[in-house]
Amino acid sequence: MAGGNAIRGSRVGAGPMGEAERGEVAARVFVSYYCANGHETRPSFAQEAGLLIPELWDCPRCGLPAGQDHENPPTAPKVEPYKTHLAYVKERRSDTDGAQILDEALESLRGRGLIR
Repeated sequence: MAGGNAIRGSRVGAGPMGEAERGEVAARVFVSYYCANGHETRPSFAQEAGLLIPELWDCPRCGLPAGQDHENPPTAPKVEPYKTHLAYVKERRSDTDGAQILDEALESLRGRGLIR
């Protein structure tokens, strides 16, 4: 191991960043958001002209949507189960339509001599 006073992991110009080097901090607006699990989140936004504060914010603790009304937080979105390709096909076609399409495909294969 090399001894000495080497400062590891630094770069040219690295050092403590104070207000004098970074400039003035923008005025901030803190907004409270509440999720259905009772968590409170307080993100801050830069106060500027035309500031648009979002109505919903994702709770960093549980991932549910959070709103600004403590008494009526937004409900969790309904999670739809994963659908297979066959499930989507069955939504578009009836069983009789499916049987007819299958018969046409089998007839085509028989006509080309690929199946008996």
